[in-house]
Amino acid sequence: MSTLKTFNRRAFLVGSVAVAGGVAFGTYLVQRNPENPNLADLGDGEASFNPWVRIDANGITLITPHADIGQGAASMQAALIAEEMDLEWGGFTTEFGRPAAAYWNTAMAGDGAPVLPWDDSFGARAMRSTVDSLIKVIGLQGTGGSTSVPDSFTKLREAGAMARETLKLAASQRAGVAVAELRTEAGAVLLPDGSILPYTDLAAEAARLDPVQGTPLRDPSQWRLVGQPMERLDIVAKSTGTQTYGLDLNLPGMVRASVRMNPRKGAALNGFDASAAEGMQGVERIIEIDGGVAAIATNTWYAIQALDAIEYDWAEAPYPADQADHWAALEAGFTDETFDSEWLNAGDVEAVRPDAAIIEAEYRVPYVAHQPLEPLSAIILVEDDQVQVWTGHQMPRFVQQQVAAITGHDAEQVVLHNQYSGGSFGHRLEFEYIKQAAQIAMQMRGTPVKLTYSREEDFAQDIPRQITLARSRGAVQDGRVISFDTQIAAPSVIRSQMGRINQAVPGPDGQLAAGVWQQPYEFENARVRTYAIEGLSPVSSWRSVGASANGFVGEGFLDELIHAAGADPLEERIRLCTLDDVSRRVLEAVGGMSSWGEVLPDGTGRGVAFVHSFGVPTAEVVEVTATDDGIRINKVWVAADVGRVVDPVNFENIVQGGVIWGLGHAINSEITYSDGIADQTNFYTHDAMRMNQTPEIFVRGLENGHVRGIGEPPVPPAAPALANAIFAATGQRLREMPFWNHVEFV
Repeated sequence: MSTLKTFNRRAFLVGSVAVAGGVAFGTYLVQRNPENPNLADLGDGEASFNPWVRIDANGITLITPHADIGQGAASMQAALIAEEMDLEWGGFTTEFGRPAAAYWNTAMAGDGAPVLPWDDSFGARAMRSTVDSLIKVIGLQGTGGSTSVPDSFTKLREAGAMARETLKLAASQRAGVAVAELRTEAGAVLLPDGSILPYTDLAAEAARLDPVQGTPLRDPSQWRLVGQPMERLDIVAKSTGTQTYGLDLNLPGMVRASVRMNPRKGAALNGFDASAAEGMQGVERIIEIDGGVAAIATNTWYAIQALDAIEYDWAEAPYPADQADHWAALEAGFTDETFDSEWLNAGDVEAVRPDAAIIEAEYRVPYVAHQPLEPLSAIILVEDDQVQVWTGHQMPRFVQQQVAAITGHDAEQVVLHNQYSGGSFGHRLEFEYIKQAAQIAMQMRGTPVKLTYSREEDFAQDIPRQITLARSRGAVQDGRVISFDTQIAAPSVIRSQMGRINQAVPGPDGQLAAGVWQQPYEFENARVRTYAIEGLSPVSSWRSVGASANGFVGEGFLDELIHAAGADPLEERIRLCTLDDVSRRVLEAVGGMSSWGEVLPDGTGRGVAFVHSFGVPTAEVVEVTATDDGIRINKVWVAADVGRVVDPVNFENIVQGGVIWGLGHAINSEITYSDGIADQTNFYTHDAMRMNQTPEIFVRGLENGHVRGIGEPPVPPAAPALANAIFAATGQRLREMPFWNHVEFV
């Protein structure tokens, strides 16, 4: 069985208190619920029973505070409220709402606590409770870590039930009929005589009542929306090109800006000469900001052209100038000084039976960019009594804090109008573009300033996924894998990311080992160690974070061990999977879906990979054929257990997108540095999977475990399943991404 060192648990708990401000939080703070932010500005005749529902005579508004970055979060949240509130689908409007402590994320404790996801022991529950209490006390509102569904699943249905029962109480008092005799349907209360009282007609009366608490939630057999195929609320707009994103917004009197920052990420600007730019058409001002220059113009294109005309003197990079030196730092990084943690220690990997076969391998995963289709942008208006911000972001309350620190306002005076985002993949967890927009707006107080990155600047300033090097050693005997030992060296994503907003995170970084140490395999001997390498490129959360690299590391090497043992790749994984029944069912399901074991034509091979990430066991089988022109990916089968599938159509869509994302980056993508500057400047040098390369993808959602999210879990198994399939078809073992450096694809 796996064990977690006592030191790690202690360091984690001490770190939690440090993050909270150095003061242990008490029972009162933990039990106290934050105020309903809707009550601050309710109009006459308007009712709000909780932070997620607002009603007046003109309509019903559902607050969906999780950021929608393309994953359908707004629709999911609305469906959960509407289910219990008896609203017709689409019979309401949605808003993201203002940032508020009331929207603290109840699910982040799941991946934030260093315990195995299936561990339900007293110690594990206490650890999660500690993290959850911290998140509540600091009011951490955030979208990420595939937490939107588990955070919303119960509390938003409770919000809908509370609103429904309060409106029924208002109808009861108006009609003089007992609440028990009332029904609700299609946004209205139905009286026994057949009369219909729309919720909107009851809003003013309901506003005077105390919200009805503690209503039992409906049995799943009564659900009308949850679990059924739904048309996402944004699907028509996105299908017709009419969806408004942050990039599309325009305000009266607004000026446009763009920036050119030091392409050596985080380095300073020594000086610049803007004389050639200042007289260009449409250019209004050239402003120096931290680390770069902003051009303000009558349109964005003029601003970008002005930036191209400026001569810059950039400081040197605070990290190795050339890519080879990044790899060299990792190669030399397995030392006592860089040791971060030992996450798994079972048996004795140093004392494997003398007659066992020993296998060793080294795996490498490169930096990669986030590359969402919508470049970074923000509109900021600085006034004396408040600052207004229009952008799409995943951490709204941190946006308030970062802007307030620049403008001198209180954080509560910063009003964020969160927007739909055209993708993120972790990109919109960063704050540099918002801080730059705030700096520009401070020099143009009273005027809305719209900052838009050029595509090239978006790539140049992207804080990439962590680079990773892993050294693994294992043993096989009698047709079985008996030992698994891996050591992983990488920069700390969490310390890098939080350091950019001046947040210290003591203790080990769980993302360094994510996707490896939580695997439900029981080896006779097993060990996972991590090493945090400093001084390299800054790194950031990238869709599935540590597991995006470590899934390839762990499942690629495990496949090597299984092959050396002469065992079947799927059957041996199932044999090893003794720690979690839900995970074993997922492996069995993907085997059945793909008809694993059937005879395949010559040159065709299948690979399987399983990664437990963000609490979701996910297994994938990839089938490829080696053709004269290269590797063709034929089909992919995916099984994942999320406890409850809210919308099967969106579930399938997200899983398919995650597979394509994982495969495309495994094949094509890397960020490399020359003279401290990223070599890749646009999509054509950091390519995605093309439509002609995209395989047929079959998806199955299981519902045996806890309620979880699916945004990230399909990504980590994609690369190792593809690599394992290529080995099965060709005998060539791939241990380094991107794969196109080693094989051709068609």
